[in-house]
Amino acid sequence: MEYEIKNVINMTWPTLVIVLSIIIILRVTYIFKNERRSVVLHEELFDLLFLAYLIVLFQLVTSQDLPGGGTNFMPFKEILRYDYGTKSFYKQVFGNMLMFVPLGYYATSYCKIKNLGTITIISLLASSVIETVQHFIGRTFDIDDIILNVVGGIIGFVLYISLSAIKKHLPRFMQKDWIYNILSLAIIALIVLYIVKVY
Repeated sequence: MEYEIKNVINMTWPTLVIVLSIIIILRVTYIFKNERRSVVLHEELFDLLFLAYLIVLFQLVTSQDLPGGGTNFMPFKEILRYDYGTKSFYKQVFGNMLMFVPLGYYATSYCKIKNLGTITIISLLASSVIETVQHFIGRTFDIDDIILNVVGGIIGFVLYISLSAIKKHLPRFMQKDWIYNILSLAIIALIVLYIVKVY
């Protein structure tokens, strides 16, 4: 697992540094030029994390498959090919679901989605685009990947709705922006420390 994370870091860090630096420079310039005083740090960090996620996702879905890949239009064929509990099973099944959880979470937050149908369609369209592009760059088109990605998007939706409901029942002082600013900075610090440890 750590080898795979290190591999992803090696692939993505130059793009992440360049793109995120430019976005941060532009965003800070925009805020100061337009004299916006109501900037919410955790919302800005949330948007940056989603952008970083998209860059990592791009690298993951466009890197080359191992030889022997093909096209699969039969639902559950690839999922059932792996023995339950094996490394390949977890990588294929849970990996494809986890890959779309951030998309489902962010889309629900950004678009203020209230129903399952909308996030299902968004996840289905996004995953279909990825699988179609993969087909044309020499990778595989797999209907099972689409199914698992959609499940991941739905999990992200449920996670956002659940956390929002919990937030409404928290004491008032725990709903303040400064609490979420500190929490966001702590999460980013943990991510950076983990990357440094793995790398």
